[in-house]
Amino acid sequence: MADEADEVANFPTEFLNALVPDGLPPFRLKLKVGCIVMLLRNLDPRRRLCNGTRLVVTELRTHNFKAKILGGDPQDEDIVLPKIPLTSSAEDDLPILLRRLQFPVRLSFAMTINKSQGQTFDRVGLLLTSPPFTHGQLYVAFSRVRNAQSVRVGMYADDSGRFVTKNIVYREVL
Repeated sequence: MADEADEVANFPTEFLNALVPDGLPPFRLKLKVGCIVMLLRNLDPRRRLCNGTRLVVTELRTHNFKAKILGGDPQDEDIVLPKIPLTSSAEDDLPILLRRLQFPVRLSFAMTINKSQGQTFDRVGLLLTSPPFTHGQLYVAFSRVRNAQSVRVGMYADDSGRFVTKNIVYREVL
């Protein structure tokens, strides 16, 4: 955190715009109709607008956009998401707190296992470069898909040429 107010003025605009702290979208967010985005904030849990919810953009405007919940009921109405003030947290190891007026979304190219909990997908691809490290995480990853034929797993062979991984389960938890 910058100690003095004068020190904050020493950061060039290009440097500040290049910072992408956790929980904030990139400074320049390029959206198109049909792109898939993920919410970064809990906006309205009753309407299923929670952190990690995936949406498909249906209409773009200057200060808001319309979207539909991906995998939701086709009869559901479009959701209008406005730009809101977003602030970085003190834990981001940044010299200053960033405050931006932006859409609370990020493009969703891929999703972590933890972020996928509570969602069901038509297809799932898992890249297991190392074994999942948390209790039951592999089970959660496989249980996100509707049927077993829709899962693809990518992994590296071990020293003996076998493709294996461990599902870490702590019996004490059960």
